[in-house]
Amino acid sequence: MRVSLAFLLLSMAASAFPVAAWTTPVTNSRQANSRLFNVPPPSEESVADFTAYASKQPPPASFFELQKDCVRAIRLARKDGHKLLEVEFPPLPAAVMEMDDVSTYEVARANLDLAIETCKGLLQADGVNKIAVLFPDEAELDIGTVSVGSANPYPGVEFSSLRMSDPDDTRMFKPEQLLLGLFGRGSGGVVKPLPGVDVYLCLLASAQELPDIEELSGLDPDKTVIFYNMKLDTLRGDLGAPAFPPKDFHDRFLSRVKPVYYLRTRQYTRSTPNPPFLVNFQGCLFRTYPGSYQTLLDTGNGRYRRLVGTEVRPALGEFKEQLIDALKEQGILQDEGETLNFLRTGYKVTTWWEDPREEASDMWQT
Repeated sequence: MRVSLAFLLLSMAASAFPVAAWTTPVTNSRQANSRLFNVPPPSEESVADFTAYASKQPPPASFFELQKDCVRAIRLARKDGHKLLEVEFPPLPAAVMEMDDVSTYEVARANLDLAIETCKGLLQADGVNKIAVLFPDEAELDIGTVSVGSANPYPGVEFSSLRMSDPDDTRMFKPEQLLLGLFGRGSGGVVKPLPGVDVYLCLLASAQELPDIEELSGLDPDKTVIFYNMKLDTLRGDLGAPAFPPKDFHDRFLSRVKPVYYLRTRQYTRSTPNPPFLVNFQGCLFRTYPGSYQTLLDTGNGRYRRLVGTEVRPALGEFKEQLIDALKEQGILQDEGETLNFLRTGYKVTTWWEDPREEASDMWQT
């Protein structure tokens, strides 16, 4: 298979973690604080002190720091009894993600490499002896196994798939699985828990395959299930569409998934009546368990300024307004009055799953 030089460089970067997860900062506040004051983080046993530390912790400067913080967040969430966990962050540097020739395969391979490194860190935690990395189906499993070279890439880590074929069923085409998957009504009995597994790490699944994860969680409720870089916000937007699970799937299952390590960057453009007429700005929503959600404004050169921290995850519209308010305070944007602001945002600034829903849990917001 022909492999480009760019892809080889990306694979090396994803394995060694020498570059920043989105942009490379010139000076990182965490490094500066450590160098100037050499103050270690508070003990995890002091819940209040460590929560306050995590609530103001800056984004990582490298994939090495990201993996370390991610593993710690998962470990602390498991210690507190949480079983359904979300991990979300950019799998490649921002400069690479914006390249036109970056393929879905390259992003998937980077996610797989990072997932394996996460598993290595979790195997050092108490009570974790075996982790299963679950692909959506056997076809994806075969691709992942070939790309890595083994279905057991590390002691205690094994590859498997959510849907497993019956070894006695030799049919090449199974229409019942296709129909059940299309309408999000389960897998028809091909989802089975794996013996001896302590943690299931799911990746690359689509909205149509989320019911399989729900079924697995019901069959093995005492085990941890990690939704790894699955972009659940995007998948929620597909719920209720034809051939996708209904919207109440969020209420009964996805709303119970707790984000334990969450880093999502957002870019915006806003027009102004004065030069330069268009203002590009971006920020990120960052949370590492057990800390709060932080709204961070990108100030350039990979640096972020903390604007606000909240215990409840802000809606995307609220997050954008927090960035805009900060730019208004700096005089970069002008207040245009209530009428123009309303015309820009409209009467509704939240998506349907961000609205209060009686049957939904608030776990996904806290």
